[in-house]
Amino acid sequence: MGFNMKALQQMQNKMMKMQEELQNSTFEGTSGGGAVKISMTGKFEVTAVKLDSEVVDPEDVSMLEDLILAACQDAFSKATEATAKMMEALTGGMKLPPGF
Repeated sequence: MGFNMKALQQMQNKMMKMQEELQNSTFEGTSGGGAVKISMTGKFEVTAVKLDSEVVDPEDVSMLEDLILAACQDAFSKATEATAKMMEALTGGMKLPPGF
């Protein structure tokens, strides 16, 4: 039992370190061929929005809205994928039940 507790503590420490690294990571989502860029942390907080002047058209605001949304979704997808990879590395590919 002592061995199992030690192994669990090591796994918990490793998980905490990986989570910290993930939360301190920045993910960039783009759309419009890079004309719109969104930076997001591993905590899914948007930290920056960059727009090329060519996509800022007062006559076509809906296109800009769509590009911003697509860039946000791209950044979110990259952050989510990194989280899934972290969990897979931590669990050795073993699927955990919901809530873990």
